[in-house]
Parts: sequence; C-alpha cells; structure tokens
Amino acid sequence: MLSKKMEKALNEQLNAEAYSSYLYLSMSASFSARNLKGFAQWMNVQAKEEFAHAMKFYDYLILRGARVTLQGVAQPPADWAGPAAAFKDTVAHEEKVTAMIDKLADLAVAEKDHASREFLDWFVKEQVEEEAQANEIAQRLNLAGSSTGALLFMDHELGKRGKG
Repeated sequence: MLSKKMEKALNEQLNAEAYSSYLYLSMSASFSARNLKGFAQWMNVQAKEEFAHAMKFYDYLILRGARVTLQGVAQPPADWAGPAAAFKDTVAHEEKVTAMIDKLADLAVAEKDHASREFLDWFVKEQVEEEAQANEIAQRLNLAGSSTGALLFMDHELGKRGKG
C-alpha cells in the first residue's frame, strides 16, 4: 500500500506527464502551422509517448490500490520563434521532468517503498534517453544556424520518427 505522501506525489507526476504530452502536441501544432511536417511528426510521436508515461503512473496507482486524482492540465505555450527555440524549451522541460522523477525516487527510498523505487527506475533510465535525444536535436539546430537547407534536411530526418 502506498503512503498518502507517495500517492499524492505520483498523482502530481501523472499530471506533469499529461502536461508534457500537451506541450509536445502544442509544439507539433506550431510546426504544422509553419509547414515543418517532419518536426511536427517528431513532436506528435513525443506527445503520444508522454501520454503513455502518464498512463504508466495511472496504472501503477491503480495496481497499488491508491486513488487516482486527476487534476487540471495547464495550458502550454502555443508558438515558438522557430525549431531552435522549441527544442531549447524541450531540453529545459526534460531537465525539469528528470528532477521531478529524481525527487520521486528519493521519496520512495526515504519511505522504504521498494516497489515504487523499482517502478521509478524505468523512468530514471527513460529520462537519460529523453534528455540525450532533445539535446542532440537542439545542438544540431544550433549548428545549422540560419541555413534553410540544413533545417529542411532535419525536418525530413525527424519526420521518419514513428514511421518505421
């Protein structure tokens, strides 16, 4: 059985993952509006992945006999100056989520909740990948600078995500 403190923290993370999904869906819409279909595709896949993360928290809370308490999801920004700005925000957001997951893992250890610690291990590893992916794209966009050709090449490459 989860402690009330852990239950509350896991519900908050469920909400944070739902916000992540909304944020990336908003980025996808922004890219679509700019006719950057590859960037839009990449973010659309990312939004679905984040929703799946939210559902992992939902399912875990149910499995542990805890109460799921859905909260309102904050409205994300609607537009970015361009792909570099969006991916700069993506990196910052993933770093924030990593800190939240680390805090949850620390709570699980402090509460001697071994099952939750084990559950959270997957997210700890996932965040390493999430940050690395976002950082790689952000760095490539910085290298591309104002090159339209490089931007279009990246748009093409990112559009392959989820179409394997």
